[in-house]
Amino acid sequence: MDSNTKTTIALVSIAGPDKVGLISSVAGRLFDLGVNFFDTTFSVLGGNAEFSAICELQGETDVSVIKSELGALDSLSEAEISVSYFSIKNDFPASKNITHNIKIYGGDRPGMLARLCEVFQQFDANIVQLISERQVENNGGAYIIRIAVSIPQDATDSCLTHIANTAGELGLNCDWKESK
Repeated sequence: MDSNTKTTIALVSIAGPDKVGLISSVAGRLFDLGVNFFDTTFSVLGGNAEFSAICELQGETDVSVIKSELGALDSLSEAEISVSYFSIKNDFPASKNITHNIKIYGGDRPGMLARLCEVFQQFDANIVQLISERQVENNGGAYIIRIAVSIPQDATDSCLTHIANTAGELGLNCDWKESK
């Protein structure tokens, strides 16, 4: 990139029906507009798709142009699209330092997500990514929670022990592995 080229950071958020080729059409159109992806997430939630990305806009590209161009895509005809300027921090605290990936699973229990998250807060651990999924089975609902977390080194053993104990109290299983 030319050092004289102006860059702007934007947040692109899309929510709507999940369709085959959705990510391909969005990524392709943004590429055509000279957009460079930073952090990106995509998930299907209850049959609907949710896409979010922090993007770098080149030159004089405006967020209204990006929104208009995405809105013209057939795959987004029923989607809600938001594009806004975004201030990105130059320092990346704990959110970029995932220490453990944790999987908690078992039957659905009211309040389980809140109780588990309270344990992380108690140990000053930062949840970087959390994905929870309810699965319907023959004998009722099963729940799987996957958490990528940054746990302070001096609190690791206590935090993981408390998470496992809390999961056990709720009748859930808990596995984890250290990130490398």
